[in-house]
Amino acid sequence: MTVSSIAEDDFKHILEHGEGVWEALRGKSIFLTGATGFVGKWMLEALCRANDIYGLGVKATLLTRRPSAFTTEAPHLARHAAIELLEGDVRTFPADGLPSFDYIVHAATDVSADASPAAHLDVFDVNLTGTRRVLDLARRGGCEGLLLTSSGAVYGSVPPDMSLTPETYLGGPDPMRLASAYGLGKKSSEWMATAYDSAYDIPVKIARIYALVGPYLAIDKHFAIGNFIKNKLASEPIVIQGDGTPFRSYLYAADLALWLWTILVKGKRAEAYNVGSDMPISLGDLAARVAKASGAVVPVHIRQTPSPAAPAQQYAPDITKARDDLGLAVRVSLDDAIERTLAWHRAGGTRAA
Repeated sequence: MTVSSIAEDDFKHILEHGEGVWEALRGKSIFLTGATGFVGKWMLEALCRANDIYGLGVKATLLTRRPSAFTTEAPHLARHAAIELLEGDVRTFPADGLPSFDYIVHAATDVSADASPAAHLDVFDVNLTGTRRVLDLARRGGCEGLLLTSSGAVYGSVPPDMSLTPETYLGGPDPMRLASAYGLGKKSSEWMATAYDSAYDIPVKIARIYALVGPYLAIDKHFAIGNFIKNKLASEPIVIQGDGTPFRSYLYAADLALWLWTILVKGKRAEAYNVGSDMPISLGDLAARVAKASGAVVPVHIRQTPSPAAPAQQYAPDITKARDDLGLAVRVSLDDAIERTLAWHRAGGTRAA
């Protein structure tokens, strides 16, 4: 039997702190987009384990463009008794032929490293057209809650003295920059979702996700911590092309999964919640933490020298609302998150038989 290779401590963490969340999903039908990505896989890991432990009888339909690829990547999820795969693109899937669902999770997104105008247009289109397609599915009735996964990118650049950004901050991405496609797409999707909530009585909850770390995170793309971990695993120097001063914060994936299911079930409708750690760290210090984690210490090279006159870039959330309204917390420290991620990769980074 093929089982998940996610550490048992992660599942214990998710189940123990999910009081009331899993029971709310008993016997429910769920439709998920983006289930094959990092966020989606972790939501599924949590759901399938809770379903097995508590006998929830959940049924989840996953929209994916490549069912065969997902089955190869995560057979324990694709072949789980609670899971049904539906082939299709979030912009064009046959919504009219589907039944109604009790809960909907819209986690499909597209973040491209391609800097071409066409690529940016595609990123924006996936966000906007895909969100409308999913909202139209929910509009058909019977939806008890819809979770839209958004991003801290909706705030755009924040003032340098704002180390933690609250949901009430009204800044936004620069509409004159092509690179704003992702943030503007998410911001527009949020508006559309809340409009559907008001016009068609769809209980929408929004999660503005910040930087993450954990098993399944790509270590060969544009994620800084993923690249640092890749270098560490290969015993290679960690290289930062910039000056190392931008601040980010990192939420571990087990916390992420618990937060998102909690927001879907217990979050206030037509409201947004920041999802992330409220403990920012500079990229230079982050690289040093990864470099000194278990295993041989690797060197860190920072290519540029910081300018004393230049304020550091900030990208970290104020999570007071999630903490006060929903009892959510950052329970896995950054050092522990790094160690757990390294251990997963060292064990094969896929699945255990």
